[in-house]
Amino acid sequence: MTDELTVEFAGEAFTVEPGAVFTVGREGDLAIDDNLFLHRHFLTIENVGGLWLLSNVGSRLSATVTDTGGRVQAWLAPGARLPLVFAATAVIFSAGPTTYELTIHVAEPAFRETQSFGDDDGLSTIGDVPLTHSQRVMILALAEPVLRREGTGMSELPTSAQAAERLGWTLTRFNRKLDNVCDKLDRIGVPGMRGGVRSYATNRRVRLIEHAIAARLVTREDLPLLDQEREAGADDDA
Repeated sequence: MTDELTVEFAGEAFTVEPGAVFTVGREGDLAIDDNLFLHRHFLTIENVGGLWLLSNVGSRLSATVTDTGGRVQAWLAPGARLPLVFAATAVIFSAGPTTYELTIHVAEPAFRETQSFGDDDGLSTIGDVPLTHSQRVMILALAEPVLRREGTGMSELPTSAQAAERLGWTLTRFNRKLDNVCDKLDRIGVPGMRGGVRSYATNRRVRLIEHAIAARLVTREDLPLLDQEREAGADDDA
């Protein structure tokens, strides 16, 4: 059928036809992982009145939803739903230390591009926030497993200590840079950069990675900066 939808995850494709409700979670049509931090039923996809809708049926986790060109981004909180209007939509979310990414393809999207967008300048409409070199490599160190992954799937996120070690930094320096970037993104309205006292440290890190990947603050092409930063630190210590 021309109005069917396809969900892609970790090299597998699942076809959804109008009239069906497709469930994503620890269990369901797409049983992603046995990760106990993940809801048993987290996301649903269904066609309502000719329009495909993505709903968050979980109670705690949120998802970042973006067109695959990285120009439009939304935060899908528990209880919220969004229309899937693009030909391809990326959905990124974290449960505990693991980040997941799936892609949704709509055969007959409501939105079609009439203009070609080039990536030559490295800028995106969303997430166009000036970053210093040290802020960029800090984000890269956290996002490296996701960026190195081929296609959609899951990635274990590094702790702040692991990311600091990757750069050859002290944990104090890393956390200071993390504070600065989260404050900067919070000021321009990116949700999830702040939280309660007990949840702040973990939640902001995973939310930062979700936003950075969706908004293309960092890309795979930036990864060589990690080794350059570590080598520069080694030279300074010599």
